[in-house]
Amino acid sequence: MDDAGRSAGEYDAMAAEYAADNAANSFNAFYERPATIALLGDVEGLRVLEAGCGSGVLTAWLADHGALVTAFDVSPAMLEIARAKVGDRARLLVADVGQALSFAEDASFDLVVASLVLHYVRDWGGVLREFARVLRPDGHVVVSTHHPAMDWQLHAKDDYFAVRQITETWSKGSGHFEVTFWRRPLTAMSEDVAAAGLVIERLVEPAPLPELAELDPAAYEVLVSAPRFLFLRLARSCEAG
Repeated sequence: MDDAGRSAGEYDAMAAEYAADNAANSFNAFYERPATIALLGDVEGLRVLEAGCGSGVLTAWLADHGALVTAFDVSPAMLEIARAKVGDRARLLVADVGQALSFAEDASFDLVVASLVLHYVRDWGGVLREFARVLRPDGHVVVSTHHPAMDWQLHAKDDYFAVRQITETWSKGSGHFEVTFWRRPLTAMSEDVAAAGLVIERLVEPAPLPELAELDPAAYEVLVSAPRFLFLRLARSCEAG
């Protein structure tokens, strides 16, 4: 099965449970989402493409802050949850980030955001080239993904440089669900960025929000003691024009 079909099936299976957990859990609400939003900056009036919008939490934030949002996800069940949350405040589509974004014209977006999406795709090169294609010359791409050191410690201690498919079992709500993704080294990430005609403007390994220390001390200790996610803000390279 290809990456898109696998991810769609896995997220369709746990859509309701995942959406409820993602909205409030420590790793998303107090760590990943605030760090992504910090890299987005002021989005008012910007045309934003959100790849892998999931249940629409970030989509709603973008719309609330004045962005003109087109968002897509490979999971129809997740997209239905997003649609219930966002209504007509964003254009929502079922689409595969690993394929050509035929609905998007060249240089049509000021900002592209992919929050915890790219680790589900084997080939970053094609995805990032499409992001660069739809991006305006002065635009930016914001990406969050699994930190390569985290995945190395958990899944690839024998070979840090391996690009390797991993399947984990996640507990969400009262259920247990298999989730499959790809781990890769930082070198592979940066080479794919460069090959797409993009440059890394900022690379961030954030700390969780300070209030998490009281709300969830165990999660706070995990997040300040070892990197979990990696955040990139990308721009078009001078050579790309």
